[in-house]
Amino acid sequence: MLATKSEPNVQVRPILDRALEGYPLTREDACALIRADGPDLAALMEAASRLRDRYHGRVVTYSRKVFIPLTNLCRDTCGYCTFVYQPDEPEAHTMTPDEVLAVARAGKFAGCKEALFSLGDKPEAKYPSYRRWLAERGYRTTLEYLRDMCELVLRKTGLLPHANPGLMTYDDIAMLRPVNASMGIMLENVSARLLRPGMAHHRCPDKVPKRRLQTIEFAGRQKVAFTTGILIGIGETLEERADSLFAIKELHGRYGHVQEVIVQNFRAKPDIAMSDHPEPDAADMARTIAVARLVLGPMNIQAPPNLTPREYGQYLFAGINDWGGISPVTKDFINPEAPWPKLAELRDVCAEAGFELRERLALYPEYVRSDNAVPAGRQGFVPEGLRDRIGALADDSGLVKREEEQW
Repeated sequence: MLATKSEPNVQVRPILDRALEGYPLTREDACALIRADGPDLAALMEAASRLRDRYHGRVVTYSRKVFIPLTNLCRDTCGYCTFVYQPDEPEAHTMTPDEVLAVARAGKFAGCKEALFSLGDKPEAKYPSYRRWLAERGYRTTLEYLRDMCELVLRKTGLLPHANPGLMTYDDIAMLRPVNASMGIMLENVSARLLRPGMAHHRCPDKVPKRRLQTIEFAGRQKVAFTTGILIGIGETLEERADSLFAIKELHGRYGHVQEVIVQNFRAKPDIAMSDHPEPDAADMARTIAVARLVLGPMNIQAPPNLTPREYGQYLFAGINDWGGISPVTKDFINPEAPWPKLAELRDVCAEAGFELRERLALYPEYVRSDNAVPAGRQGFVPEGLRDRIGALADDSGLVKREEEQW
């Protein structure tokens, strides 16, 4: 059990009551709630669940995706990363167009709708051998190559690309936008303290919080439906978690483009610098998810089920309304030790808790629906070249048509 039923602390109850009445949480409120335990945690989760039901009903979504790790080279050295390799290591690899297309076609055959492109951040800035590899194929940057691979997958398979390549300039986003249904970058945390020696983001130029926030803003200015989130358990304080949620809320308030906020838990692995670092437990995840719901209100909140395989059903009672991408074809290359749950299992877990599981696209349904109201000649969230494909897959609610869902 994550929490016990009893009366919450007298300081917690008024905060929850105000949140349920529609008043926004202050930073001080969030910092108090994010320490909730016992009866306080039970009351926090109940309030978060009520707000989720108010905004999203009893439908929980997921995206059926194929995972395309375009390159596992990167110029950063995050203390928790097992994805990245050096060019001279045998596991180092950059996918060729034929390899990209083979994985995408396998996903198409398995009923996937999304092609998630994940890759290291700007490896050409660090490795001359990789710069030569790109130049031999007519590219200056990894993002130029990514753009063409997104276009290839879209054209040849109809899968909707979602690019997650790290820091992007305004022009980078403009280049990628026409061939991506959505894009993303994990904020992870707003704390510059994590860049210090011995911390998770030391020697990681692409993890400077201001630069990641700037990427999210650039996406908003161009009406790109965007995914971001926080990574918990990497050495941040609870206050820094709360600050990160408020930073995301502020940007979304300006541009309305943050289509989902992921609350992701750190997982220790034997081959990372943080191999001995403690992992967040299910209660820590639940209280952070619940605080995210109270801070972010109607925004879509996701938690990955494969990173807490025995307890992820508890997240339904903490306020999530989405499970993220689930692949019937490829592993989670970021957390390869953590297999995806079977879709039938996920459906049963949802049903037992009183929820219906529905498939969505790489673009959340409200962004699909909103495009129908955009006047002619104006830019909406759906790129022009993807409008027909999205229209063919989505029903009137913006979710995947039921006849297209495959269990």
